[in-house]
Amino acid sequence: MWRTVALGQPCSQCDPSMMGNVKLLDDRVPEDNKAVPRPFASSKLAVLRKHPYFCDLDPEAFDQLCRYAKHSTLKRGATIVSRGDPGNSLIAVISGTVKISVSSADGRSAILNLIGPGEIFGEVAVLDGLARTADATANTNCEIFVIDRREFIPFVRSQPALAMKFIELLCTRLRWTSDQVEEVILQNLPGRLASALLRLTEKHKPGGRTIAITQQEISEMVGMSRESINKQLRAWAARSWVRLEHGAIVVLNAGMLRELAEAGSDEGD
Repeated sequence: MWRTVALGQPCSQCDPSMMGNVKLLDDRVPEDNKAVPRPFASSKLAVLRKHPYFCDLDPEAFDQLCRYAKHSTLKRGATIVSRGDPGNSLIAVISGTVKISVSSADGRSAILNLIGPGEIFGEVAVLDGLARTADATANTNCEIFVIDRREFIPFVRSQPALAMKFIELLCTRLRWTSDQVEEVILQNLPGRLASALLRLTEKHKPGGRTIAITQQEISEMVGMSRESINKQLRAWAARSWVRLEHGAIVVLNAGMLRELAEAGSDEGD
């Protein structure tokens, strides 16, 4: 499926002057989170090449995309973009995890998504040119590529197949959001939590079992208190459906969680 001639190879025409550290929005990233400009390995460029929306680009087009990519290393907790900021860049995660969230005036917050290595975000505001709809924060130490909208939009226009793939991406995002809204409105806690755990295991590593997430983070994702989440997870741990680790949840019995998610019943309390 991939053009192996280009997989994991450095871009032959990449301009090193464009590959240093970048501050996304004015002083958005604190000074101590800035990376020291340096060349980066071809394995990092492979993150873009392996992405399903870029893997079919011919080598020349991929080299062009690489020339637009600017590299940045961020510390955990660094703000990447804030809700309301101009949508002036597309961002790809190389390593680590980025949290997409919204917050209310009284300090409550909700996690909309966790973006892991090989995924991109910020495409909605980039494509329509309007403001960001959510906050993006480095949930762990992470590395990212940033592609400026002024360069990316003309590039997409020159690649009609890529434009169609971004339409597919937007549809996927819409379905994800629709599923989350349905869970919050229609499912009780066990069904909602089971759905979230299954979605996270399949999203970040199909067939994988370990989810690097805290109980506080998952409580913000499903809209329930941390205490309720902890009680439910401990009940499932006693049945060997999950295992609780420091900063992670391991799914041991996906079948039982899937039954709860589909039924939305109180069974499993």
